[in-house]
Amino acid sequence: MPVAVVIDQPVADFQAQATSGVSVSLAALRGQQVLIYFYPKDSTPGCTTEGQGFRDRYADFQAANTLIFGVSRDSLKSHENFKCKQAFPFELISDKDEALCQLFDVIKLKKLYGKEYLGVDRSTFLIDKDGVLRQEWRGVKVPGHVDATLAAAQALHKD
Repeated sequence: MPVAVVIDQPVADFQAQATSGVSVSLAALRGQQVLIYFYPKDSTPGCTTEGQGFRDRYADFQAANTLIFGVSRDSLKSHENFKCKQAFPFELISDKDEALCQLFDVIKLKKLYGKEYLGVDRSTFLIDKDGVLRQEWRGVKVPGHVDATLAAAQALHKD
């Protein structure tokens, strides 16, 4: 199992299945910046709002040579429905086996109504065109997050 990601270090290559029948490999994305955002569950209020924010600024991310991928443990079928309903122009990766969640260390102990469970900690990672992790946001609050990640992507693209 690869070691969890570290800022300013290369991210281990991975293979993952995404919507639209796409197979995502970090090695195949070299030359482009990659923004990977982890979210808890398709079609829930916070996750929908966050995805809509990335959707609405998608052209700005493209202008900064940045691909966006959303990741959760939901099935590809659930992802396809969510992507279609929200008209997301980017792919959603299904991480049912939690391989990416483990690589990016986003599974955390959470509490809901007094019950503890292991869930996905809303987190975002910006990887440069050489496959090096340049920035991470953990424990993300949705308001203002898309703008913060876009500013970082634009600054990195200028370097």
